[in-house]
Amino acid sequence: MAEQKPGWWRTLGGWAATIGIFFLFQSAVARPYYIPSGSMMPALRTGDRLVASKFPYGFSQASLMIHGKDIAKTRLFGRTPERGDIVIVVRRGDGEDLIKRVIGLPGDTVEVRHGQVVLNGKAVPRVPDGHAMIPVDAAVPCNEGPLAAFRRPGPDGKPYCQLPLFRETLPNGASYDVVDLGDTVLPNGYLSPGDEYGPITVPAGQLFLMGDNRDQSADSRFGSDELGLGGPVPIETIAGRAEFVTHSFNGEGSWFNPLSYVTAIRGERSFTSLRPQHH
Repeated sequence: MAEQKPGWWRTLGGWAATIGIFFLFQSAVARPYYIPSGSMMPALRTGDRLVASKFPYGFSQASLMIHGKDIAKTRLFGRTPERGDIVIVVRRGDGEDLIKRVIGLPGDTVEVRHGQVVLNGKAVPRVPDGHAMIPVDAAVPCNEGPLAAFRRPGPDGKPYCQLPLFRETLPNGASYDVVDLGDTVLPNGYLSPGDEYGPITVPAGQLFLMGDNRDQSADSRFGSDELGLGGPVPIETIAGRAEFVTHSFNGEGSWFNPLSYVTAIRGERSFTSLRPQHH
């Protein structure tokens, strides 16, 4: 008769298998992410939780839950992202996961003039699209830097972050809203350092990424010393594609009152798609 393993050994094996499946799923299928900043407003707000799929562009070291900062150049089942996709990118130098939008593909010439993106010598069409009406809360106080000028009462008397929106449409028809404060008159004479950039040509195997909040995003326009991406990024540093917001918190929950997290949920944000529209 075979000797049975001790109960603690079977329990340990069960936990190891569970952790292994969890690690594999989040590395190869999908993984949740938390949004800590407003660099992708209006599509994403501070406090949003989203799901990113891991398989659309193939698999690399960046796909792993624990990936480190030096991403190997190997990629399996590789596929180039599409313009307009919102992607998770591993920042070279510190391994931080950032979220940005794909603007330029390999071989594209990218520049920014007066805040408008120019691709391959042609200005990317964009038109005014009203104002975002983002409710002010603990996670989005709308009182920092140039944003303070856009904190205004809404029709209901409550404070909102009323940011100027522009509808941008890339050559493949991907369409989405961006925030550009540089197209408005601010009392402090604010000028974004990212409004003038390039031109540069995106090298083979790399992408040019930008945040939708164009005046407050450290992206491919900025160097690593400015916490940016240091120019175009290798495709193997792309960890996945953002799909949808699962839920969102307004920052008013408390560990001392777990029930407060229920009232802190922004119900209108749940299951918001993060895929661009196509025209």
